[in-house]
Amino acid sequence: MNKMTVVFQNPDDILEFVQKVEKYPYNMDMKRGRYVVDAKSLLGLMNLGFHREIELEVHEEDCEDLRRDIEEFIAA
Repeated sequence: MNKMTVVFQNPDDILEFVQKVEKYPYNMDMKRGRYVVDAKSLLGLMNLGFHREIELEVHEEDCEDLRRDIEEFIAA
């Protein structure tokens, strides 16, 4: 399993993120506090909010291609 921290600034960021992660066959979850949603769920991600760090858990060992594809959302 790989973990990354991402931040969304606005609804367009979430839409773009979901369009990118939908292409991958990996199971992915997003966590913020006690809330956990499917990383491919547009409505679920909207509920997690903006300008906050959200943990992305990818249930796959080798996901460098995904990391490169979503690097603009990964928190520094």
